[in-house]
Amino acid sequence: MLRQPLEPKQFTSWAFTENVRSLGLLSSMGTVGDCYDNAPMESFWGSMQIELLDRQRWRTRLELATAMAEYVEHFYNAERRHSSLDYLTPNEFEALHSTTTQPATLS
Repeated sequence: MLRQPLEPKQFTSWAFTENVRSLGLLSSMGTVGDCYDNAPMESFWGSMQIELLDRQRWRTRLELATAMAEYVEHFYNAERRHSSLDYLTPNEFEALHSTTTQPATLS
């Protein structure tokens, strides 16, 4: 479980960055002062925490990884309505705004 830091500067500290690297992880944080670069992901993780992770426990990491993948693919993108998308699901929004191109034909 991710924990809220006591102070935001912890995320951009050298020690924190080295710890992330030593665990084989890739940080999604930008540079100091970029207050909006991570907002969409923070919103996503918050939603997943409330709608999935806080509701049960998993016996193995594989079970957890599977539950997270199913949450994204079958609920978050397919069923969950997003206020930023005018209360459409991401799949509905993408279908509505995608342009289909027809192959060119020679006359």
